[in-house]
This record gives sequence, structure tokens and C-alpha cells, in this order.
Amino acid sequence: MAGIKTYFEESYQELLHKVTWPSWKELQEAAVLVFIASLIIAGIVFVMDYVLGVNSATSIWKGAIGYLYEILQ
Repeated sequence: MAGIKTYFEESYQELLHKVTWPSWKELQEAAVLVFIASLIIAGIVFVMDYVLGVNSATSIWKGAIGYLYEILQ
């Protein structure tokens, strides 16, 4: 039990004195970067889904894959 207590005490001391925490400005910059990257990736996935016709059973546009299936049948 003493080993667990020592572990938590040393972990707490390390978090206070040895870890370099980012500044508020660095956190904001990283959050903006992650947000923009997420929007770009979501846009790429949306375009791929639209062009290939993924989940378009009720849509007029069947996508490239849908038209390929029609040609092959």
C-alpha cells in the first residue's frame, strides 16, 4: 500500500515541476489547427461519398460506382 502512495506522490510532484504545460495562446492555436484540419478532412470525405455515390439509394445521383454497376449488369 505504501508503494501506491509513493507512486501518486511522485506523479503529482512530476506533474507540478517537470512537465512543461502549453500556454493559453499555444492551446488556442492548436485548437484552431485541429478544427480546420477536421473541416478539411470532413469535406474530403463528403466529396468522396458524393462522387462515388455512397448511401445514395434514394438519390437521383447514383455516383460513379452506381453507374458502373448499371453498365456491368
